[in-house]
Amino acid sequence: MVHFLQKRTDNKPFMKEAIVLLNMGGPNNLGEVEMFLHNMFNDPYIIRTKSSLLRRLIAGIITISRTEKSQEIYRQIGGKSPLVDLTKQLVTRVQETVGDETIVDFVMRYTPPMAKEVCQRLKEEGVEKVYLIPLYPQYSSTTTQSSLDDFEQTAHKIGWDVISVEVKHFFSNPTYNQCLIERIKESLGEDSAESFELIFSAHGLPQNIVDQGDPYQRQVIAHVELVKAMLHESHLNFSAIHLAYQSKVGPMKWLEPSLESTLRDLQTKRVIIVPIAFTVDNSETDFELSIEYAEVAHELGYEVYRVCRCPNDHPLFVQTITELYAKMK
Repeated sequence: MVHFLQKRTDNKPFMKEAIVLLNMGGPNNLGEVEMFLHNMFNDPYIIRTKSSLLRRLIAGIITISRTEKSQEIYRQIGGKSPLVDLTKQLVTRVQETVGDETIVDFVMRYTPPMAKEVCQRLKEEGVEKVYLIPLYPQYSSTTTQSSLDDFEQTAHKIGWDVISVEVKHFFSNPTYNQCLIERIKESLGEDSAESFELIFSAHGLPQNIVDQGDPYQRQVIAHVELVKAMLHESHLNFSAIHLAYQSKVGPMKWLEPSLESTLRDLQTKRVIIVPIAFTVDNSETDFELSIEYAEVAHELGYEVYRVCRCPNDHPLFVQTITELYAKMK
């Protein structure tokens, strides 16, 4: 059965459409921490082994060993990840902007609302075309491709013959980068940029994934260069600007330099951290950057240590999403 919103003036029907924002997800409560870890480490894009049995074994070991520690992290930031609630706010703002003719929804990769629930709901509402916008500025198989595949495979499994249009990345979007500039200005306040060093902190990735052809590192570097140029045009001349990587897990080699080593090497003990790879605040920004690395900075004698907020539901990020949607139509 075909569902339509309305008729155009030429009597041709409109397809019923939806914008779907995709993100990693985060526990909505302490009870979901185990689910989050289980689902993440069972993702074949995260644990890259040909044997699904071995992947399940590895995922089980990691989940058991990390659940309690991870729950303590979430306790320190309010008992849950801020990501889902902030994404709901973003969805509301985008819905207000695009109007009621297009549904705006979101899917989380590892915690509710997950693809099966959202796909079923959109199918029942008669949606025939979806615009998939992963909320990762730079493309990686571990994030962007995992989320896109999850949504599209789920749609196929439930028999939803939907047309999908995808965004792979948006780090070069000028509106998005202006949003980052505004967040940097907020952190700077009335202080002079010249008195601070700026670190763009990106989520790390195992070096072997990059060596297999994942473009994430190249796009992060290109993204930093774009924002640096905009900072210069805005007369925000920091004493130095750096790129570093956070969130290393396990013994294997990850992208370098690490954020901790960069903090140790800085001469100016006044720094602003920009989470360049995240669009919505989560445990990596609210705990890892704002608590763990703040403690490292304090031990290293930093006079000032600040972390920029992610774009979240900033009007310029809402505008970015509507621009991406308009470009896909």
